[in-house]
Amino acid sequence: MKEESPAPTPVILGIDDLRPLPWVPQIARTSGEGVKLLQEHRDTFIDELWLDHDLGGDDSILPVLTLMEEAAFNGRPFRIGTVFVHSANPIGAETVVRSLTRWNYQVRRATA
Repeated sequence: MKEESPAPTPVILGIDDLRPLPWVPQIARTSGEGVKLLQEHRDTFIDELWLDHDLGGDDSILPVLTLMEEAAFNGRPFRIGTVFVHSANPIGAETVVRSLTRWNYQVRRATA
C-alpha cells in the first residue's frame, strides 16, 4: 500500500509591531524586518500574509507595500494566497487594500 505524503505546512507570515498573532509562525515587527522576511520567501508560495499599517513611531507598512507593488509592476508579483490587512488605522488599512488590489493581490480586511 502506498503511503500518502504529508500535506505541506502552510506558509503564513505577519508584519505587525504589537499583536502576538499566535497562528502566524513568522512575524516581523518593523517594516525593515518585513521587507527582509518577504525577500527570504521570494520564490515560495505564501498562503497568508498578515499586514498591520502602523508599525510604531514613524514606521509603517509602506516600504513593504512598495516592495510588493514594484514586484507586480515588474511582472513578478509575490505569490500570495490572501493578504489580510488588520489595522486600527482605517485610512491606512484602506490605502493598503486599494494599493494591493490594484496589483491583483487577493486582499481582505480582517480583525486580529
